[in-house]
Amino acid sequence: MEHKEISKSVLKRLPIYLAYLKGMPEGGSPYISATALAAALGMGEVQVRKDLAMVSDGGRPKVGYLREGLIGDIQQFLGYDNLTDAVLIGAGKLGQALLGYTGFQEYGLNILAAFDVSPSPGTEGGKPIYPISRLEGFCRTYKVLMGIITVPAEHAQEVCDQLIACGIKAIWNFAPVHLEVPAGILVQQENMATSLAVLSMHLQAQIKEKK
Repeated sequence: MEHKEISKSVLKRLPIYLAYLKGMPEGGSPYISATALAAALGMGEVQVRKDLAMVSDGGRPKVGYLREGLIGDIQQFLGYDNLTDAVLIGAGKLGQALLGYTGFQEYGLNILAAFDVSPSPGTEGGKPIYPISRLEGFCRTYKVLMGIITVPAEHAQEVCDQLIACGIKAIWNFAPVHLEVPAGILVQQENMATSLAVLSMHLQAQIKEKK
């Protein structure tokens, strides 16, 4: 189907739908409706229906979507069926944890290698760790377009600038700092402080309700 322009809020919900659909037990109905999906996830039915219509034309009135077909449509829309190569900068504890995570390929991400100012010899999770001096040559050789930043905040902008100079077009930033980038460069901020604040507020609300 022809994909329409889609908002970031919809893009954030699609992986939630996908995870639920893939986690459904075998042996049940091969179909699922937007109503059932919304109820299972505690979301608004109208919102879920609109989201699914953006990425799939497989829905049938009073029947819903064939679950396997909907999974395929969402994966294709998100690009999970096409691997995106990436490099990771900062081979500290967080960087090593990401290198060792084997589930990224399921979501279309393939971390080729990590780079650090003082790398330890060897590999992590089967991925090589190289000196930062080899970054540009590596990116040019393998035509890498995505970079992942896991360095301390004070070095993040410098690393960001270096990645852009290497031809990187998209950056996944784990450093707790806003990055300045030119037009045409996409930065996705993984803000753990924001996530923690949301969780804390939820817990405080729950505690108040019980008093």
